[in-house]
Amino acid sequence: MGELILVRHGETEWSASGQHTSYTDLPLTARGEEQARGLAPLLAEFRIALVLTSPFGRAVHTAELAGLGDTTVDPDMHEWDYGAYEGITTNEIHRTRPDWDLWTDGVPPGVPGHPGELPAEVGARADRVLARVDAAFRDLGDDGDIVLVAHAHFLRVLTARRLGLPAADGALFQLATGTVSRIGSEHGRPVLVSWNRMP
Repeated sequence: MGELILVRHGETEWSASGQHTSYTDLPLTARGEEQARGLAPLLAEFRIALVLTSPFGRAVHTAELAGLGDTTVDPDMHEWDYGAYEGITTNEIHRTRPDWDLWTDGVPPGVPGHPGELPAEVGARADRVLARVDAAFRDLGDDGDIVLVAHAHFLRVLTARRLGLPAADGALFQLATGTVSRIGSEHGRPVLVSWNRMP
């Protein structure tokens, strides 16, 4: 079986400032575009057979700039819905909720259509993506790797779930913008091969 390659999109204005960004679909900054283009040589090392992206433009554009031509949007790969904390930094939240932790507390409801999510809800989406990935791997046999281009918190949850951990254990995997990470297998078990690799 091939490897699962995780790509976090390039920098946006809010990722640079630490503001929670889910459904607000900000474009890449100039640095973010440079990061995305810099991923191309790293991704050229793999036998890419399938590329899935988040529906948000910052992920789709990262895939394009990184030279990942034929991509498929997977609606389940959108970022954690931050509800009322959209656009707010953790430091700002801690002024009124000093003990708040995204990974254990989730977020309060936001504007209509964005009720926020708990870790387990993001985990359920990640599990659906992984089920589709596993089906694709069965079809591919040993003939290629699968790339997922998405967002930090979603990919961290997906990594935890792939490794058999609870969704909230995504807290253990810090993920920078414009990076490539790899999940492979050893003795039939999923294992982390490399993490947060930058050009």
